[in-house]
Amino acid sequence: MSRSCPVALLSVVVLAIGCSSPMIGRTSTLAPASAAPELARVNTLLADLAERLRPGLVHVRVQRATSAPDDAPREEPVEPRRSTGSGFVIDASGLIVTNAHVVDGATTIQLRLADGRRFKGTVVGRDNRVDLALLKIDGATNLTVLPLGDSNRLRVGELVLALGHPFGLEQTVSFGIVSRKGAPLDVAVQGFDFIQTDAAINPGNSGGPLVNVAGEVIGVNSMVARNGTIGFAIPASLVQMLLPQLASKGRVDWGWLGVAISEVTDDDLDRLKLREARGVLVRRVMPGEPADQGGVRANDVIIGIDGLRLETPRDLQRVVSSTPVGKRVRVALLRDGLETEVEVTIGLYQDSEAATPEPSERTPRPPAPVPR
Repeated sequence: MSRSCPVALLSVVVLAIGCSSPMIGRTSTLAPASAAPELARVNTLLADLAERLRPGLVHVRVQRATSAPDDAPREEPVEPRRSTGSGFVIDASGLIVTNAHVVDGATTIQLRLADGRRFKGTVVGRDNRVDLALLKIDGATNLTVLPLGDSNRLRVGELVLALGHPFGLEQTVSFGIVSRKGAPLDVAVQGFDFIQTDAAINPGNSGGPLVNVAGEVIGVNSMVARNGTIGFAIPASLVQMLLPQLASKGRVDWGWLGVAISEVTDDDLDRLKLREARGVLVRRVMPGEPADQGGVRANDVIIGIDGLRLETPRDLQRVVSSTPVGKRVRVALLRDGLETEVEVTIGLYQDSEAATPEPSERTPRPPAPVPR
């Protein structure tokens, strides 16, 4: 009896160990994780939207000539500089929207579509002040056009997607919101506001579309703040306004008055004999320019153009810049407290002008963004 006890005890120990060990050759089945129905639906819709937009995205590859250093041997070949950017199809005829800085100085432009087809691109039109360019490819069929939406109706907090080819990585999508509207940038045409977003915009995203949840392009990704966390896009409403000129003339003719302006402050009221601080104060009139020829004087306060009420310098900058060159407009103004009206013919802004169109002396400027 005493001999059988150790054997029985050993059997019990082995049995216990066997029961506590993992089962060899068998796997446990875990229940699949599931998201809340509402979140799952949003997730699916965003993925479907990105998939639907990608065929309209274009990879822009650019070669630029590089001059050899002065001390380089003459027989040594000079490699061209290469860079990449983004764009999107705006018309089934083969028109592509991108940034001007993407194709600036390009000797060769190659456009790669989402399906892998490659075409040689040509510049139809370009405007460096807004950083917008229109390209053309010939012989392409079955192009997916991305429609332009109404960026004027855009609200802060709306969900957006930024599409492009950052760092040469093709068909990339980032997700975010509209962080701010009305972001004034000193590198763009004064009076026109850019869209600010926290959707990631990296080198190579330039020229790609910023898209709302309806699949409409509401902006063209253009630049980012130096800290890299805030991106800016050209509003679709401005793009829509400029495309006809880019397509027909290859450039944009911007309106010009030739005045230096600022806001009207409470300190100006007594001096200008005003009852309230409104309108746009003319600080200086440039000799021989349209405003001077039309009779506008320093210390005049412009309150309207062709019946359109003006409240701030940005209002005047926007209206004048977008008014056709050569058009004669009625300028309503206050002079010595009395309302009067003069007629001015809108002039053509020249890049060589020392001042920007209708420069504002008191317009706040954010940290300078950098192109992407």
